[in-house]
Amino acid sequence: MSKDQEKAPIALEFDAETPISEKTQAYFDLCQEKLGLVPNVLQAYAFNENKLRAFTDMYNDLMLGDSTLTKLEREMIAVVVSSVNKCFYCLTAHGAAVRQLSGDPKLGEMMVMNYRVAPISDQQMAMLDFADKLTRQPDLIIESDRQALRNAGWSDRDIWDIANVAGFFNMTNRVASATDMHPNDEYHGTHR
Repeated sequence: MSKDQEKAPIALEFDAETPISEKTQAYFDLCQEKLGLVPNVLQAYAFNENKLRAFTDMYNDLMLGDSTLTKLEREMIAVVVSSVNKCFYCLTAHGAAVRQLSGDPKLGEMMVMNYRVAPISDQQMAMLDFADKLTRQPDLIIESDRQALRNAGWSDRDIWDIANVAGFFNMTNRVASATDMHPNDEYHGTHR
């Protein structure tokens, strides 16, 4: 095998001829209308409607559902977890979301590179420190880590939400990396 062949990305491909249901097409149309694109992650799951629905239901619940964590805080967790995991897809897509929601292009870059230099509240820093440790060393999470979140002003319900968002992005990062999933090109230049 030549060196060029060794470096070529391996992408999983599914039958592009498999028709998608009307329900999925309607969802994709809504994405196109609201976002101006259909995220590649959704298209990747389109080969199996049950898997697509499970993914979107979980994403929508965690990222858009009822929580005292703001949408921006949830996106910040997504970026910090994705930074630890070096997930190109999620760093690009959710870095763009941080830029959009914060109105601050620098904050998105700080989250991607090193959240510890970002001008965020002590409460948000505690949240991100927990998400970082949960990603790097989940077996070392102990009561003092949860208490540090409580001391910063997070409730036990908030800790549940922080852990679930971090857990979800640890899973999606691994799937994106394993399948060579690439972000939509549009994410790279938005909200800068």
